[in-house]
Amino acid sequence: MTFPRLLRLPAVRDRVGLSRAQLYRMINTGDFPAPVRPSPGTVAWNEVEVDAWIEARIATSKKAGDA
Repeated sequence: MTFPRLLRLPAVRDRVGLSRAQLYRMINTGDFPAPVRPSPGTVAWNEVEVDAWIEARIATSKKAGDA
């Protein structure tokens, strides 16, 4: 059984190619998964949710290319 990993901000930024400011803007508008707080003063993102967001973006991009 594998458990989802928590990704810190640098790893999330590497995966999605967005700046910190852009990520937080998208979180505030509900367009990117919100982070969790594994401990006080620490935020991280669920790897599964980030991967699902990436897949959804790819799918949306492919549909837009078909139009």
